[in-house]
Amino acid sequence: MKQSNIVLNGIAASSGVAIGKVFILEEDDLVSVKKDVPTDKINKELARLRIAVKQTKADLEQNYEELNKMLGENYAKIADAHILILNDPMIGKEVVDCVKEGNTAEYAIYAVVKKFSKSFDAIQDEYFRERKNDLIDVAKKVTAHLLGKNKKTLADLKEDSIVVAKNITPADTVSMREAMVRGFATDLGGKTSHTALVARSLEIPAVVGLKNVSYQVKQGMSIIIDGNNGIVILNPSEETISNYKREYEIQVSNRKALEQFKDLPAVTTDGLEIKLGANIESPEEVRSVLKHGANGIGLYRSEFMYLSRTSMPTEEDHYRNYIQVAQKMMPYNVIIRTIDLGGDKIAKLGLMEVGKEANPFMGLRAIRFCLKYPEVFKVQLKGILRASVCGNVRIMYPMISGVSEIKAANKILEQAKEELRKEGKPFNEDIKVGAMIEVPSAAVITDLIAKEVDFVSIGTNDLIQYTMAVDRVNANIAHLYNPMHPAILRLLKFIINSAHEAGIDVGMCGEMAGDPAYTVVLLGLGLDEFSMSAAQIPQIKKIIRSVSKEKAKMLVNKLLKCSSMQEIEIELKKFKYI
Repeated sequence: MKQSNIVLNGIAASSGVAIGKVFILEEDDLVSVKKDVPTDKINKELARLRIAVKQTKADLEQNYEELNKMLGENYAKIADAHILILNDPMIGKEVVDCVKEGNTAEYAIYAVVKKFSKSFDAIQDEYFRERKNDLIDVAKKVTAHLLGKNKKTLADLKEDSIVVAKNITPADTVSMREAMVRGFATDLGGKTSHTALVARSLEIPAVVGLKNVSYQVKQGMSIIIDGNNGIVILNPSEETISNYKREYEIQVSNRKALEQFKDLPAVTTDGLEIKLGANIESPEEVRSVLKHGANGIGLYRSEFMYLSRTSMPTEEDHYRNYIQVAQKMMPYNVIIRTIDLGGDKIAKLGLMEVGKEANPFMGLRAIRFCLKYPEVFKVQLKGILRASVCGNVRIMYPMISGVSEIKAANKILEQAKEELRKEGKPFNEDIKVGAMIEVPSAAVITDLIAKEVDFVSIGTNDLIQYTMAVDRVNANIAHLYNPMHPAILRLLKFIINSAHEAGIDVGMCGEMAGDPAYTVVLLGLGLDEFSMSAAQIPQIKKIIRSVSKEKAKMLVNKLLKCSSMQEIEIELKKFKYI
């Protein structure tokens, strides 16, 4: 008798629920037995290796072109990163040297990748652990050509299925949109993996980082993907399937019901219009932003410009990237957050040398990195300024902790403007500049910061965890990370009031802004602009249109008098929209 309801926990990569049958995307293990190659056969073995590398390169270049057509240039860089690995001279030389020592090409690849994998394993950063998976993917492709193997692809799908694999490669994702893929689950992957990025772009439910799901399934097995909670259920019982079918039907029904709101203004019942923007990290996401009815980009995470590269992006790179977004979003505003990477990640990317830090999350990152390396900062600022000719681009500095940082950043901005004037390159002389309020020290002096900028935006993810001294990804204390803590509510109220007293708008681009549970509270606190994932916009718009600003204010006044989260939760449960 088969066991029902085997529940596996992974990482929620893309929201939604999918129910179906397993399609196993098989993948060979990168394992090779050591075999000696006679001296007179080594040149022949090297020729085999060259042919396999050439064939793999052709495959990867085709993947790049197809990904570029399907999702755009920034997602195509996923395949480009694989090409860079294949062309890496250090890795290539070690493989060739290993063959020259009398080993087969297959074994040489296996031995060299095993060596490099150990180096990746020693790195704590999630992004760089993902690059190990990219290295292994490329090695498997070359090995497959050496052995003349062709693995099953998504083109083999004959019915709607849930794809299960050790990992999903760029080649797999090329046909994912056209294939009958309801959802997928993988052993490997994290929030920053290309699998997660593509899943969110295609709006396909996905759970990654499941460790060994590919070993636990069989072709055609029943499976449920819960991309909302990061759960996969194997052999679900009839009752579980019935429950999830109801959830799926609700999901579909809600999406259809919410479509009517996407083109309506976010106006309260007493006539106050609220701006709803979207958070993006690449130009290709603009299509989804417009599709879901956003009226602006409240946060453009420019870090994507620095990932999957072997050199720093140039001014021209920045300009071409930002101008695409600005033109497509006209006449709505586009707020570009300047680089928010730590020096540790910049160094690991190999873009420049930066000293090691014991605690990089509170170290040389974001605006601190930019002020220490003004030439890097200025290149990005010049790219943003040039894109500002459209008239709708704004600049936002991240991780501001005091007024002096804003003044220093603005000084570099003025230098960038002066250089562009001398070069005869046009830009918007009156470009708006804002600051992110995500550090407690900045929050408590918002009244002072507001005098130096044109707008502020609250980054609740960091603000809450720094204020509460809670690592929000630590399972032991995650329950303490609560946006409805009295201290957080009072801090948000102070930030918003201070900005309004200075005559500037205040937005929010943290996860709290896109959570329906907090919409009425943020409305009552006086927030001017909500910015979130594009898919969340219709739901938030519906809530705003169902309540009055005055009623939301009355709720907040009650909440601000509460002394505990429990009291706040009671008041929230008592609240009625009408």
